[in-house]
Amino acid sequence: MVLQVSNANNVKVYTVCGSTMGRKIPEWMVQQKKKELKKDRKWQTRVELIQDFDFPTASNRIRVTNDGQYVMATGVYKPRLRVFEYSDMSMKFERYTDAENVNFTVLSDDWTKSVHLQADRSLQFHTQDGVYYSVRVPTFGRDLAYHYPSCDVLVAAAKAEVYRLNLDQGRFMKPLVTSSATGVNVVDINPAHQLFGFGTEDGFVEFWDPRVKSHIGTLIPSSSSSSVELPSSYEVSALKFHTDGLSVAIGTSTGQVMLYDLRHARPYLTKDHNYELPIKSLNWHTASVDTVSHRHKIISADPKAIRIWDKDTGKPFTTIQPKNRDINDVCHMDGTGMLFVANEGPEMLGYYIPALGPAPSWCAFLDNLTEEMEETPQESVYEDYKFTTREELTILSLDHLIGTNLLRAYMHGYFIKKELYEKARAIANPQAFEEYKQRRVQERLDKQRQSRIRANQS
Repeated sequence: MVLQVSNANNVKVYTVCGSTMGRKIPEWMVQQKKKELKKDRKWQTRVELIQDFDFPTASNRIRVTNDGQYVMATGVYKPRLRVFEYSDMSMKFERYTDAENVNFTVLSDDWTKSVHLQADRSLQFHTQDGVYYSVRVPTFGRDLAYHYPSCDVLVAAAKAEVYRLNLDQGRFMKPLVTSSATGVNVVDINPAHQLFGFGTEDGFVEFWDPRVKSHIGTLIPSSSSSSVELPSSYEVSALKFHTDGLSVAIGTSTGQVMLYDLRHARPYLTKDHNYELPIKSLNWHTASVDTVSHRHKIISADPKAIRIWDKDTGKPFTTIQPKNRDINDVCHMDGTGMLFVANEGPEMLGYYIPALGPAPSWCAFLDNLTEEMEETPQESVYEDYKFTTREELTILSLDHLIGTNLLRAYMHGYFIKKELYEKARAIANPQAFEEYKQRRVQERLDKQRQSRIRANQS
């Protein structure tokens, strides 16, 4: 068994869930391909830290429960939610829903109570028995958050209002009306003093005091550096408060991340992803000890890449780029080096970064096994090909294949499949076929001897 590892900026990132090579096999092909998979080395040596950590088509959102024992995710198709239990490292259950999920939040310490904002303008409340209650929101929702002191579910929608559903009284309260002309994209609540933050489609952030339900300030994002210029038009696509109560990270629809101290109107740091894609997710990573070698970091993600960088200097720490799939959501397990990623592929991804933090307690064995299971350099991607020159192709009467997909031009010659090369060589030189058979027999004998020697040594 091996672990896929990348080493961007000399920081090792291990893929512990899913695969960057997209090795997911559809269910209807499993039986048909079972015999072939037995011979597929990459399939047989894959590592799945959590079994069935996937959805049929794509995953939308992913969250870790407050007790750190479960992970809940939503995806398609058909729309559903799945809960995975860490102690068993497998799926606990799945539940189908009527519409695709926009966002959700967990209300209880474990998975038993959660509220889901759906694409059909409904708020669904789930318990361990199923859907407990469903209520319609006046306009299409874009984000939600739960304010524990007042029992209010805040729903950011496609209008200026932020709707409040009070779970204690069981009714909608007077909405919070922002000054946005188009709508509110994101909502977040400061964990230290419960300040509300609303990121709007118009490109500014409004702050509200939950005690008096009134607007207390507006922040218009600007760049802190002349090297990073904000475009003339953008939206606020991500918003995240820090646990210190003073810092807030703001992500834009054009790929910039700005870090603010709430006591100042200008950001103290601006980071550009350089993809001109909306920031999908923001997370503050707090190191166990804030030293020069272990500084607090920001984990920001757009559809193409996850960037981890220093919150004080902006210095890049590492970058994760899943292949052939867009990122929808990123969830970081606090106090660890584990990241979970919801994306547009069937498999959800899990990454373990030892330099970011230790492995979670439920998979503490990763700390000892990562280096042992780290993949070794593989043979060339052209291991089944033979390199030939144009002159040799002429001798073998294969020069008419130049320009077709049977030959791959490379430097001063071409790559051709070994099987085709051997057949052409046998036709051009009949004696070569006997030499080929003898060589194949000798190769098989050598492999058998080698396997017997290894068996005796173990």
